[in-house]
Amino acid sequence: MNRRTLLHQFSFLAGALSLPQLGQAKSTTPQKPFRIAHITDVHIMPLIGAAKGFSKCLEHIQNLPVKPDLIFNSGDAIMDAHRGGRSVAEKQWKLWNEVVSKELSTPIIQSLGNHDIWVKNESPQAILDGKKWALDELKEPKSYFSKDLGLWHLISLDSISPNNKGKWYTGKLDEEQMDWLEKELDSISTLKPIMIVSHIPILAACIFFDGNRFEKNQWNIPGRWMHEDASQLKDLFLKYPNVKLAVSGHIHLLDRVEYNGITYCCNGAVSGAWWAGNYQQTQPGYAVIDLYPNGHFTNTYINYQS
Repeated sequence: MNRRTLLHQFSFLAGALSLPQLGQAKSTTPQKPFRIAHITDVHIMPLIGAAKGFSKCLEHIQNLPVKPDLIFNSGDAIMDAHRGGRSVAEKQWKLWNEVVSKELSTPIIQSLGNHDIWVKNESPQAILDGKKWALDELKEPKSYFSKDLGLWHLISLDSISPNNKGKWYTGKLDEEQMDWLEKELDSISTLKPIMIVSHIPILAACIFFDGNRFEKNQWNIPGRWMHEDASQLKDLFLKYPNVKLAVSGHIHLLDRVEYNGITYCCNGAVSGAWWAGNYQQTQPGYAVIDLYPNGHFTNTYINYQS
């Protein structure tokens, strides 16, 4: 069963698995890392125990032997604002905020996924309006931003852009955001390691195995599954060796790609197969990311249900 089949079905309804030492090895010198719990693709909805599952995930995170300094939600908090009327999206956001308010005591920062955006039509302006509503629910002022995390610097990107050559959305940065990113990278000390977060992967391997992607002698990867501007971003990152790690979600699969000195991690999904068990071989989970002061890091995927 692939992503298209599962999402189609849901539209009608309205422990640890680790990647061994993702990133570079720890320094032999004891250092206290800045610890992030990376959650993505929760897809909360008032069906099939999604709220209970999300609560269990947050409980698992906050009872780790070494608790995270921060939780980062990289998008798709709710099941699907786009497929239903506004009242359906309102119910999903109400449930999301109820669980967060009740269960969460750790600081959280959040970014947008495509499922978070409600639109009455698929025009660029409607997408912008839908983003504003989603950001209000997530209590974030902007769809892209940056901040220091210990001795590291975080850059959170907004992957969701209107698809001017088709319908709905595609994965890329608009001109304004790309200009901001170039200036932001240039302003950061070369001694400060950088972590990039995006909802849609900038670079991933798992996208090749999500459904039948090979037809008529060629691989077919939609722009909404991996950044259309991946080559441009790759060239930009090459100028800044302190860009060390880029994490994402969106695909619900787990992978790691090393390219040009940067580690790209697609970190599964809290909801797994949209609250129907594993998605292919990837269990429902979240990632623990330890950012060490010397620029080293680890990214470990954890199944909270075991």
